[in-house]
Amino acid sequence: MEKLLRRCDRCQTYTLSKICSRCGSETVYPHPPKFSLEDKYATYRLVERYKNPNPKEA
Repeated sequence: MEKLLRRCDRCQTYTLSKICSRCGSETVYPHPPKFSLEDKYATYRLVERYKNPNPKEA
């Protein structure tokens, strides 16, 4: 079992569990994805970006 810190988006506390003990919401991994110079998925991201240049407005 992997023991990575998780963070609650609602109350911004860190925990090891999937559910926050303070507010009861789900927690997420705050860690960025691993960096690789040979980015296998860059073309897919670029295609999606140019299909919808402003994803927040959609």
